[in-house]
Amino acid sequence: MVSAGLAASAVTIAMRRLRHTATERLAPIAGVTGAFVFAAQMINFPIAAGTSGHLIGGALAAILLGRSLGLIVATVVVVSQALVFADGGLTAIGINVINLAVVPTLGGYTVFSLVRRVLPASKSGVVAATGLASGASVVLGAMAFSLEWLFGATAPVPFDTVFGAMVGVHLLIGVGEGIVSALVVSSVLAARPDLVAGARDLSRSQLRGPVRVPLRALVMSGVLIAVTLAGVASQFASSAPDGLERVVVDEGLAPTAAASASSLGSGLFAGYATRGVDNAGLSLAVAGVSGVVLIMLVGWGLLSATLGGRAAPSRRVLR
Repeated sequence: MVSAGLAASAVTIAMRRLRHTATERLAPIAGVTGAFVFAAQMINFPIAAGTSGHLIGGALAAILLGRSLGLIVATVVVVSQALVFADGGLTAIGINVINLAVVPTLGGYTVFSLVRRVLPASKSGVVAATGLASGASVVLGAMAFSLEWLFGATAPVPFDTVFGAMVGVHLLIGVGEGIVSALVVSSVLAARPDLVAGARDLSRSQLRGPVRVPLRALVMSGVLIAVTLAGVASQFASSAPDGLERVVVDEGLAPTAAASASSLGSGLFAGYATRGVDNAGLSLAVAGVSGVVLIMLVGWGLLSATLGGRAAPSRRVLR
């Protein structure tokens, strides 16, 4: 209950700030960013023997969209995964929003801002800071989980054991997170640097003559990439347990995790499979692409509602 209250408070504050800081052209970018993060999270990559990792995307969302909107988008992904895909558990939504949305976005952006101060004021400085901050955000999320374990654990596993295991595994995952996030921000900077919140302090000369790409083309490209990741690349994801799952198994936390993982296990897309579709590959693809579309529409619509309808899809917004 405490974690749910903290998560709800953070989201409420972010929503209020959006009314004063967001603009209508951010709506499609918010939707595409959420869709990309969701799709990328479907792809587990191997990091060590018997362990895999996947993108969290909180810091990336904050750097692209700003802290408040990044937090909202990351929250939409986490909540959608729990409600639609039975991923994360209903009773753990508060904790998951804190660890996968609040801490990575706010903590990651704080690291990004600090690193930017010592790096050159240029595209390369923004990209480097993105990589470092995104990697750090994964570790911060692991630390948050460990602190939650310290104050709310029901299993007899020492804090230092959980802390060491979580941070150790997520240091490796953070390397992948940093590389992917840096590549994404570098690509957006090359196409539309004016849309990267973390680079708004740079002048046109510091951005080295930015190439302008129509927003419509950028959004369509982002959607295509997200659909490809969710529908195709996800077929080749590692089947090894991710960092948290590995720690849960290795440290004997499975009974505790199972007790707090009640979810909508009979939903249409539970477990990232489409009910009624027997072919495993097709089932995964349909669920993934459906998630991309859902999260994009929710992210776009939520910002539109926050702005009082000013961000509704239109030709003017997608210029």
